[in-house]
Amino acid sequence: MAARNLRYTTFALCVALTLISLVLVPVWPWLWIPFLAFLALSLVGLHDVRQTHHAILRNYPVLGHVRFLFEMIRPEIRQYLLESDHDEEPFSREARNIVYQRAKNIEDKRPFGTKISVYGGGYQWLTHSIRPRKITNTDFRLTIGGPDCRQPYEASIYNISAMSFGALSANAISALNRGAKAGGFAHDTGEGGISRHHKAGGGDLIYEIGTGYFGCRTPDGQFDPDKFRETAALDQVKMIEIKLSQGAKPGQGGILPAAKITPEIAEARGIPMGVDCHSPDGHSAFSTPIELMEFIARMRDLSEGKPVGLKLCVGHRREFMCMVKAMLKTGITPDFIVVDGKEGGTGAAPLEFANHMGMPLVEGLTFVHNALRGADLREHIKIGASGKLIHAFDIAKALALGADWANSARGFMFSIGCIQAQACHTNFCPTGVATQDPGRQRALVVPDKAVRVANFHRNTMKALGDMSGAAGLSHPSQFLPWHLMMRENDREMVTGEDVYPYMPEGFLLRGETDKFGYMKRWNRSSADSFEPFDDGV
Repeated sequence: MAARNLRYTTFALCVALTLISLVLVPVWPWLWIPFLAFLALSLVGLHDVRQTHHAILRNYPVLGHVRFLFEMIRPEIRQYLLESDHDEEPFSREARNIVYQRAKNIEDKRPFGTKISVYGGGYQWLTHSIRPRKITNTDFRLTIGGPDCRQPYEASIYNISAMSFGALSANAISALNRGAKAGGFAHDTGEGGISRHHKAGGGDLIYEIGTGYFGCRTPDGQFDPDKFRETAALDQVKMIEIKLSQGAKPGQGGILPAAKITPEIAEARGIPMGVDCHSPDGHSAFSTPIELMEFIARMRDLSEGKPVGLKLCVGHRREFMCMVKAMLKTGITPDFIVVDGKEGGTGAAPLEFANHMGMPLVEGLTFVHNALRGADLREHIKIGASGKLIHAFDIAKALALGADWANSARGFMFSIGCIQAQACHTNFCPTGVATQDPGRQRALVVPDKAVRVANFHRNTMKALGDMSGAAGLSHPSQFLPWHLMMRENDREMVTGEDVYPYMPEGFLLRGETDKFGYMKRWNRSSADSFEPFDDGV
């Protein structure tokens, strides 16, 4: 706690010691040496609070340089005393550094080959072609919108994942949205509603609606169709996303204490000041698979035909089969489904949920992709993937396993200065990204960080284009499971097709048995209820 209150203490102490030394120099002439030293530190601190490029130095003048000094000597300290660049915490230093370099538009190459043990179990790689291609246009896009969508969206294949205003600061939201505008990609609002900071940036928005129906709710927390219609009509809103669950804490809502609710947060969420804000565990607008499909159709109609989709972390696989059967029975399909891996999550969550609830992205994505293939629905529904996807390889792997596009939350947080302090839930974020403290937010200079957001997206897409070309492809969407190789142990290597194969189209409708248990769960699912026929999942 003491460290949190040292923001300007060191700078103020330097100034005070400078003045004291100056006064005492006539008495003790030898004090001119410490006077010059303290004066130099005071000038450094004055420069720190005025510069706009380093949030740490703006919030911690003088003292912040200790971090950068440690960065200079870190390789030796970490190599011999602490840990390697690949230890995840939850993101390794190497992973973060590549984001920082691409966001700053500086050299992201490295010498001396890989530091990864390529012969250890778990190592993964992409196959390359003897006839590589040169891809010059890396503005990779796809059209999202099924047969009932009247306003399809031409989306980038890499977008900002859901992070609410309130969880992130006003300056962070502004920087992300302005960066999305400059780079031509989408910014998911998170379930906290559309704030004035989203609107001011002018970037494309994916309006996420969770169990609290923030921004489109009645006073008692129910869905308000009139408020939704008004918000969905905004030109910035390109798609609507119904959040069923999220990776960090699937199956759990939350409470925003009254003390943390600012007038701006209350405005965005449509909630009163001075009252705890409850986000229920489940939705009140529907309770059965068919009602969920009808809710999708209703929201598509209220939004004048904009793409409407679902976001979920896969839990009971049978329940997703229930949704698929409801799609077939009603003829209503979502325009897209975002699969959120349990490894995702920018906000705070109970340790047990973060560690042991929900399905990891690879398994969840593969299951959703194949379940839709089995019901002959895949061609009508686009799939997004989110969950620690910050590098070109991460994106390529997700595309190979069935995704049409990828979202990233923490990657874009790093691009605006996040240092993984893991203080997101304390309001003491040192870089101004995840705090409502006006003084700490000041460290995040919006124009500077917006440029970095756009840089990170552009350079990551260029890297993805380079990897696609090296594989002999003309577009990242052409990645398939057999392009992905992996070691199951120290001796054996397999392809993604061996471990995560695409199932035959229509196999569920034909009643074909399979070794992965799809048909078993299909037979236990119903379009009329999420309740199981037995206790299987």
